[in-house]
Amino acid sequence: MRLRKTIKGTPSRPRLSVFRSNKEIYCQLIDDTTGNTLVAVSSRDADVSSEGSKVVQAKAVGKMLAEKATAANINTCLFDRAGYLYHGRVKALADGAREGGMKF
Repeated sequence: MRLRKTIKGTPSRPRLSVFRSNKEIYCQLIDDTTGNTLVAVSSRDADVSSEGSKVVQAKAVGKMLAEKATAANINTCLFDRAGYLYHGRVKALADGAREGGMKF
């Protein structure tokens, strides 16, 4: 809640929310003005490869998110790590999104 107090997503610059479970990683671009999810990707999707370590999967999720976001004409976002340390899978997801063309 401390992070979400300061981070508010808009349609032109949505919030990139990350959820990390023990097995999977999920991310979505959210417009907080209307409460709509614009783009959502997870490591459970069929498009994302399930091979490799969880860090490799998180990077693939970030790249897939960037591809879907550019298809929806979204280039910039605000990164909401949801209290997770910027380390490991969360960092890999952010790096994959940056490699895909997202700016935050």
